[in-house]
Amino acid sequence: MPCPAEPGAARHAIAVEQAHKWFGQQHVLCGIDLQVAKGEVLVVIGPSGSGKTTLLRCLNYLVPLDRGRVVIDGEVLGQHLENGVLTRDRSRVLDRKRQQIGMVFQHFNLFPHLTVLDNVTIAPIKVKGVARAEAEAQARMLLGQVGLAGKAGSYPARLSGGERQRVAIVRALAMQPKVMLFDEVTSALDPELVGEVLDVMKQLASQGMTMVVVTHEIGFARDAADRVMFIDQGVVIEQGAPAAVLHDPQNERTRTFLRRVVQKSAK
Repeated sequence: MPCPAEPGAARHAIAVEQAHKWFGQQHVLCGIDLQVAKGEVLVVIGPSGSGKTTLLRCLNYLVPLDRGRVVIDGEVLGQHLENGVLTRDRSRVLDRKRQQIGMVFQHFNLFPHLTVLDNVTIAPIKVKGVARAEAEAQARMLLGQVGLAGKAGSYPARLSGGERQRVAIVRALAMQPKVMLFDEVTSALDPELVGEVLDVMKQLASQGMTMVVVTHEIGFARDAADRVMFIDQGVVIEQGAPAAVLHDPQNERTRTFLRRVVQKSAK
């Protein structure tokens, strides 16, 4: 039985309630409330050290909250009711819940000794028990969708950075998640490779995938986001439609950040 959420929480793919996180004396997340509708693309922007990545990692329980909770599709991560008592999730329960959440990191984290096909199929086969033939058929279909049909037998060392990141996206999609999280996935790429990864993300957005994207790519936020949220010092400073936040921000901290981003990109 899932831990009860707020009324209407199941209508949201993600609901975050009063999220607090400390690292030692540093208060990194300061009571963030957040709802992401099913099919919504939320882009999170903010300066380095603002709490963006920590928030993203808390959304899939890589980093547990110290206070508050995360609800994914109506189920609370890390907790459930057992005989009427609120109880910490056992590892297998938490693993089941986390299978709903795909995450792509700044660094690709591909297994270098496995081919592209094996990198994509290993989790569906070993974690979900999918038959190898079915997993490979699904993987080849997904690789074809991102322009990598001919790379199934290649090893990561033979791929460009953009190709590796597209494989990382496919690997997450192979688990058929309800939510996709992206953490600065283009920041380690050469500029000429950024576009091919952003194109895949835009394609996912157009297909109705629920996405939370931490990025400094303001063009992507403008073109693909349903909502942009600006975080600074662990607090949501401003959020709204991309046109409003990016072109007519109401808070001076947002305006200062965007000016710096534009100046940096112009260099």
